[in-house]
Amino acid sequence: MRSFRCRALRAAACAALAALACTHAAAQQSTYPTKPVRLVVPYPPGGPTDLIARAINDGLAKRLGQPVVIDNRGGAASIVGAEIAARAPADGYTLLVATVTTLAVNPALNPKLPYNAERDFAPVSMLGSTPYILAVHPGVPAKTAPQLIAHAKANPGKLSFGSAGSGSSAHLAGELLKHLAAIDILHIPYKGSGPAMVDLMSGQIALMFSGISAMKSHVDAGRLRALAVSTAKRSTTVPELPTLAESGVKGYETKSWNSIVVPRATPGPIVQRLNSEVNAVLNSPEVRDRVKQAGIELEPGTPAELAGYVKEEMVRFRNLVKAIGYKPE
Repeated sequence: MRSFRCRALRAAACAALAALACTHAAAQQSTYPTKPVRLVVPYPPGGPTDLIARAINDGLAKRLGQPVVIDNRGGAASIVGAEIAARAPADGYTLLVATVTTLAVNPALNPKLPYNAERDFAPVSMLGSTPYILAVHPGVPAKTAPQLIAHAKANPGKLSFGSAGSGSSAHLAGELLKHLAAIDILHIPYKGSGPAMVDLMSGQIALMFSGISAMKSHVDAGRLRALAVSTAKRSTTVPELPTLAESGVKGYETKSWNSIVVPRATPGPIVQRLNSEVNAVLNSPEVRDRVKQAGIELEPGTPAELAGYVKEEMVRFRNLVKAIGYKPE
């Protein structure tokens, strides 16, 4: 009988401790946040990912009632910043601006990443996406994508395209064009899109995929010639440019996108709070006006919608890497 009473007392004590822990966690979540929130951007300042982070920064801070501190941790195609965020406490005080490279391209290329895109992060919300512009040096005898493809087929192996580095999403945009258009063009990797753009404008390389914010001023000045956009639909920023699918490259579609994720075990109520506040900021006219010139289409949504989209992108890039037989250089 004494043994039964002891067991009962221990069970009651455990239940009381569990209830106390739940009450404490609920209290923490109801008052969240009580200190500054860190927003990890896995790229250096100045690029489109940094731009959208800074566009939402002030509005998110106002809605949360705490400073939101941008922490630029560039390096290794966003791997450095992603690992930092994945290892951070799951308490809602570390957010990551995760990109197509972070969550879809890197896992397709490297099975030994220091983070697991599926297991280490919980989705909060999509932020936005932007098409790549396919542009050529003005010396290339092509004013349309079909003309470029015909020129490449007539000169196999003689045209080169640049990217921000091997395995970058812009690199794979070029590999997708090679695969679907059945052309032989040489990839030249650079340490960033800036040096690649310089060589494109000087004619050292023939073509390149890059974001609207990086391309548009050079195209407008006549230093580059834009041929098409990479998305399934035309961009509202450069509506005069046809899509590659319109231009005869059937099935071509890819884009750069950004999202907010947090460490996987972040409590659900905090994830929902962050989703609500991020979406409210994205729907503000101030943010839409700020990112419009960069060609970013804002896409607020639910955590479930982001999770589903990331899964689709993972499959798409795995299939692409397999189809083209690409091996990391």
